[in-house]
Amino acid sequence: MAEHLDPSLVAIPFYVVAMLWEGYATRRRKAAGERLVGYERRDTLASLGTGLVSVLTVGLQGLGIERLAAWCFDHRVVTLGDGPLRWVVGMLAWDFQYYWLHRWEHGVRLLWATHVSHHSSEHYNLSTALRQPWAPFLGLVMFPPLGLLGLEPWVIMTCGGFNLIYQFWIHTEAVDRLPAPLEFVLNTPSHHRVHHGSNPQYLDRNHGGILIVWDRLFGSFEPEVEPVRYGLVKNVQSFNLFTIFAHEFVAIAKDAWQAKSWGDRLRHVFADPGWKPDAERVGEAGSGE
Repeated sequence: MAEHLDPSLVAIPFYVVAMLWEGYATRRRKAAGERLVGYERRDTLASLGTGLVSVLTVGLQGLGIERLAAWCFDHRVVTLGDGPLRWVVGMLAWDFQYYWLHRWEHGVRLLWATHVSHHSSEHYNLSTALRQPWAPFLGLVMFPPLGLLGLEPWVIMTCGGFNLIYQFWIHTEAVDRLPAPLEFVLNTPSHHRVHHGSNPQYLDRNHGGILIVWDRLFGSFEPEVEPVRYGLVKNVQSFNLFTIFAHEFVAIAKDAWQAKSWGDRLRHVFADPGWKPDAERVGEAGSGE
């Protein structure tokens, strides 16, 4: 297996410089009267702390992906060679797999519990991009099979690193919209602000990594129209790192324990995150809330 450096780690100095620039740009625009959320010290520290822990936990997962990808590569069905084709295939294939991984993380409550920490901030800035999940275990299923396409494990992981770097810069309010052709093809700050919104029409939309065309093709695209309300439908209201990581796992356990049937227990774990038993839905509808 070829030795390589994770480009998303090599880019850490870029992250720091970009956050300093964004903080300056955001303060100027807020002073000029624009309605931006900007930074908040405790929120930023929580995002940075979450990101530091994820370097270890996601790094360990990355080793697992590489080992499984090596087995898949040994059983590859095509050979791509050493030319640029493998990079084109690798970047497109990773981004396609990432779209479905991300969409399923929003559609299955147990998977949502592994991802929700990334959405837990009520702010939206470049530090939010570093609020990475600690246990995104679905990656162990989604990315190793890329080895069957003739992609060496180090190529797969490098493509994943570049995908993550791209997604860093779109976590910002400091960039409004790009030219229309780029907005049509790429995931942009505008599209990703929608993804982090808790407005009803913005929930579970715009799952793409680098490309927004997957959302356009598979019916999950939503343009940014009204101002975005960042965070969760029910916010965590804590800056404690473990609470940010574990709160949805705790909620799942509580709901499953209190459920009245095994069917409801399983639905609390594997249905969509907004699922509730019929009795609770009827009660909410009758409460006038």
